[in-house]
Amino acid sequence: MIKFKRSTTNEPKDDNKSSRSREVLSFLGIILLALAFAFLIITFVFRSYSVDGPSMEPTLQNENKLIVWKLPRTWAMITGHQYVPKRGDIIVFNEANLSVCGQNTSRQLIKRVIGLPNNKVVIKNGKVMIYDHNHPHGFDPDLTLGYNKTHFIPYTTGNETIQLNSHQLFVLGDNRTVSCDSRYFGPINTSQVIGQLVLRILPLSQARAF
Repeated sequence: MIKFKRSTTNEPKDDNKSSRSREVLSFLGIILLALAFAFLIITFVFRSYSVDGPSMEPTLQNENKLIVWKLPRTWAMITGHQYVPKRGDIIVFNEANLSVCGQNTSRQLIKRVIGLPNNKVVIKNGKVMIYDHNHPHGFDPDLTLGYNKTHFIPYTTGNETIQLNSHQLFVLGDNRTVSCDSRYFGPINTSQVIGQLVLRILPLSQARAF
Protein backbone atom coordinates (compact mmCIF):
# COMPACT_ATOMS: atom_id res chain seq x y z
CA MET A 1 0.00 0.00 0.00
CA ILE A 2 1.37 3.26 -1.03
CA LYS A 3 0.94 6.14 1.43
CA PHE A 4 1.00 9.69 0.23
CA LYS A 5 2.45 12.25 2.53
CA ARG A 6 0.22 15.27 2.88
CA SER A 7 1.96 18.28 1.56
CA THR A 8 1.87 21.41 3.68
CA THR A 9 2.33 24.95 2.55
CA ASN A 10 3.85 27.55 4.76
CA GLU A 11 1.55 30.59 5.11
CA PRO A 12 3.20 33.93 4.67
CA LYS A 13 2.90 34.97 8.30
CA ASP A 14 4.63 38.27 7.76
CA ASP A 15 2.13 39.19 5.04
CA ASN A 16 -0.80 38.34 7.31
CA LYS A 17 0.58 40.45 10.14
CA SER A 18 1.17 43.33 7.76
CA SER A 19 -2.38 43.04 6.43
CA ARG A 20 -3.88 43.05 9.92
CA SER A 21 -1.77 46.06 10.86
CA ARG A 22 -3.02 47.94 7.81
CA GLU A 23 -6.62 47.08 8.72
CA VAL A 24 -6.16 48.31 12.29
CA LEU A 25 -4.49 51.52 11.13
CA SER A 26 -7.23 52.07 8.55
CA PHE A 27 -9.92 51.59 11.21
CA LEU A 28 -8.18 53.95 13.61
CA GLY A 29 -7.81 56.48 10.81
CA ILE A 30 -11.56 56.35 10.10
CA ILE A 31 -12.34 56.81 13.80
CA LEU A 32 -9.98 59.79 14.07
CA LEU A 33 -11.43 61.39 10.95
CA ALA A 34 -14.96 60.92 12.29
CA LEU A 35 -13.98 62.47 15.62
CA ALA A 36 -12.27 65.38 13.87
CA PHE A 37 -15.31 65.93 11.66
CA ALA A 38 -17.64 65.85 14.68
CA PHE A 39 -15.38 68.32 16.50
CA LEU A 40 -15.42 70.71 13.56
CA ILE A 41 -19.20 70.46 13.23
CA ILE A 42 -19.78 71.11 16.95
CA THR A 43 -17.22 73.91 17.09
CA PHE A 44 -18.09 75.80 13.91
CA VAL A 45 -21.49 74.74 12.48
CA PHE A 46 -24.13 73.70 15.01
CA ARG A 47 -24.51 72.24 18.47
CA SER A 48 -27.23 70.85 20.70
CA TYR A 49 -28.11 72.52 23.99
CA SER A 50 -30.48 71.82 26.86
CA VAL A 51 -32.48 74.60 28.51
CA ASP A 52 -31.64 75.06 32.18
CA GLY A 53 -34.21 77.08 34.09
CA PRO A 54 -37.43 79.04 33.46
CA SER A 55 -36.02 82.35 32.15
CA MET A 56 -37.29 81.85 28.57
CA GLU A 57 -40.79 80.65 29.42
CA PRO A 58 -43.29 80.38 27.84
CA THR A 59 -41.22 80.19 24.63
CA LEU A 60 -38.80 77.57 25.97
CA GLN A 61 -39.27 75.18 28.86
CA ASN A 62 -36.73 73.71 31.24
CA GLU A 63 -34.88 70.72 29.69
CA ASN A 64 -36.01 71.47 26.13
CA LYS A 65 -33.42 70.13 23.67
CA LEU A 66 -32.30 72.73 21.13
CA ILE A 67 -30.15 73.07 18.03
CA VAL A 68 -28.09 76.25 17.84
CA TRP A 69 -26.75 77.39 14.45
CA LYS A 70 -23.15 78.64 14.71
CA LEU A 71 -22.08 78.99 11.08
CA PRO A 72 -22.87 82.75 10.65
CA ARG A 73 -20.80 83.52 13.74
CA THR A 74 -17.99 81.29 12.45
CA TRP A 75 -18.05 82.96 9.03
CA ALA A 76 -17.92 86.39 10.66
CA MET A 77 -14.82 85.32 12.59
CA ILE A 78 -13.16 83.98 9.44
CA THR A 79 -13.87 87.12 7.42
CA GLY A 80 -13.07 89.49 10.27
CA HIS A 81 -16.55 91.01 10.37
CA GLN A 82 -18.86 91.59 13.29
CA TYR A 83 -21.69 89.10 13.68
CA VAL A 84 -24.90 90.93 14.57
CA PRO A 85 -28.02 88.78 15.04
CA LYS A 86 -31.47 90.14 14.20
CA ARG A 87 -33.66 91.79 16.76
CA GLY A 88 -35.94 89.13 18.19
CA ASP A 89 -33.49 86.26 17.58
CA ILE A 90 -32.88 83.88 20.46
CA ILE A 91 -29.14 83.43 20.97
CA VAL A 92 -26.70 81.48 23.11
CA PHE A 93 -23.75 83.48 24.44
CA ASN A 94 -20.96 83.36 27.01
CA GLU A 95 -21.39 85.49 30.13
CA ALA A 96 -18.85 85.81 32.92
CA ASN A 97 -20.39 88.66 34.96
CA LEU A 98 -22.94 86.58 36.82
CA SER A 99 -22.07 87.54 40.39
CA VAL A 100 -24.97 90.02 40.19
CA CYS A 101 -27.23 86.99 39.73
CA GLY A 102 -25.75 85.06 42.65
CA GLN A 103 -23.51 82.84 40.52
CA ASN A 104 -19.74 82.66 40.77
CA THR A 105 -18.90 80.93 37.50
CA SER A 106 -19.25 81.96 33.87
CA ARG A 107 -21.99 80.23 31.89
CA GLN A 108 -23.55 79.97 28.50
CA LEU A 109 -26.95 81.66 28.58
CA ILE A 110 -29.88 81.73 26.19
CA LYS A 111 -31.81 85.00 25.78
CA ARG A 112 -33.65 87.08 23.19
CA VAL A 113 -31.98 89.97 21.36
CA ILE A 114 -33.89 93.19 22.07
CA GLY A 115 -31.37 95.99 21.48
CA LEU A 116 -28.93 96.16 18.56
CA PRO A 117 -25.67 98.10 18.26
CA ASN A 118 -26.08 101.89 18.64
CA ASN A 119 -29.67 101.55 19.92
CA LYS A 120 -30.91 103.30 23.04
CA VAL A 121 -32.88 100.99 25.32
CA VAL A 122 -35.33 102.48 27.81
CA ILE A 123 -37.14 100.36 30.40
CA LYS A 124 -39.92 102.10 32.25
CA ASN A 125 -43.40 101.30 33.58
CA GLY A 126 -43.05 97.61 32.73
CA LYS A 127 -42.24 98.22 29.05
CA VAL A 128 -39.20 98.28 26.78
CA MET A 129 -38.72 101.04 24.22
CA ILE A 130 -36.05 101.07 21.50
CA TYR A 131 -34.75 104.27 19.91
CA ASP A 132 -32.61 104.40 16.77
CA HIS A 133 -32.19 106.54 13.66
CA ASN A 134 -35.21 104.87 12.03
CA HIS A 135 -37.37 105.29 15.13
CA PRO A 136 -36.44 108.57 16.82
CA HIS A 137 -39.68 108.46 18.83
CA GLY A 138 -39.10 104.85 19.85
CA PHE A 139 -41.00 101.60 19.46
CA ASP A 140 -41.94 98.68 21.68
CA PRO A 141 -40.31 95.49 20.26
CA ASP A 142 -42.63 93.25 22.30
CA LEU A 143 -45.58 94.63 20.36
CA THR A 144 -44.12 95.05 16.89
CA LEU A 145 -41.77 92.11 16.26
CA GLY A 146 -42.71 88.71 14.86
CA TYR A 147 -41.49 86.70 17.84
CA ASN A 148 -44.63 87.61 19.76
CA LYS A 149 -46.70 84.90 18.06
CA THR A 150 -48.20 83.59 21.29
CA HIS A 151 -49.62 87.04 22.09
CA PHE A 152 -47.93 87.20 25.46
CA ILE A 153 -46.70 90.63 26.48
CA PRO A 154 -43.91 90.18 29.02
CA TYR A 155 -43.85 92.61 31.92
CA THR A 156 -40.35 94.09 32.08
CA THR A 157 -39.21 95.10 35.54
CA GLY A 158 -36.62 97.83 35.92
CA ASN A 159 -36.17 101.53 35.33
CA GLU A 160 -33.14 102.39 33.25
CA THR A 161 -31.78 103.93 30.07
CA ILE A 162 -28.86 102.31 28.26
CA GLN A 163 -27.06 103.58 25.17
CA LEU A 164 -25.44 100.69 23.31
CA ASN A 165 -22.18 101.16 21.45
CA SER A 166 -21.37 99.77 18.01
CA HIS A 167 -20.48 96.30 19.36
CA GLN A 168 -23.12 95.77 22.01
CA LEU A 169 -26.42 93.90 22.27
CA PHE A 170 -29.16 94.13 24.89
CA VAL A 171 -30.68 90.75 25.71
CA LEU A 172 -33.70 89.77 27.81
CA GLY A 173 -35.38 86.55 28.83
CA ASP A 174 -39.01 86.14 27.88
CA ASN A 175 -39.90 85.37 31.50
CA ARG A 176 -38.63 88.72 32.69
CA THR A 177 -39.76 88.54 36.29
CA VAL A 178 -37.17 85.80 36.93
CA SER A 179 -34.63 86.24 34.12
CA CYS A 180 -31.07 87.31 34.83
CA ASP A 181 -30.20 89.30 31.71
CA SER A 182 -28.85 92.64 30.49
CA ARG A 183 -30.85 94.47 33.14
CA TYR A 184 -28.42 92.96 35.65
CA PHE A 185 -25.11 92.11 33.96
CA GLY A 186 -25.39 94.84 31.33
CA PRO A 187 -25.13 94.71 27.53
CA ILE A 188 -23.18 91.89 25.96
CA ASN A 189 -20.56 92.23 23.26
CA THR A 190 -21.27 90.74 19.84
CA SER A 191 -18.09 88.66 20.26
CA GLN A 192 -19.76 86.80 23.14
CA VAL A 193 -22.41 85.31 20.85
CA ILE A 194 -22.06 81.58 20.15
CA GLY A 195 -24.99 81.08 17.82
CA GLN A 196 -28.70 81.43 17.10
CA LEU A 197 -31.46 79.05 18.12
CA VAL A 198 -32.96 77.41 15.01
CA LEU A 199 -34.71 74.23 16.24
CA ARG A 200 -36.33 72.70 19.27
CA ILE A 201 -36.07 68.95 18.81
CA LEU A 202 -37.34 67.63 22.17
CA PRO A 203 -39.92 67.02 23.38
CA LEU A 204 -41.16 65.84 20.00
CA SER A 205 -44.65 67.17 20.70
CA GLN A 206 -43.16 70.69 20.87
CA ALA A 207 -40.62 70.40 18.07
CA ARG A 208 -40.47 73.55 15.94
CA ALA A 209 -38.21 75.87 14.00
CA PHE A 210 -37.35 79.39 15.16
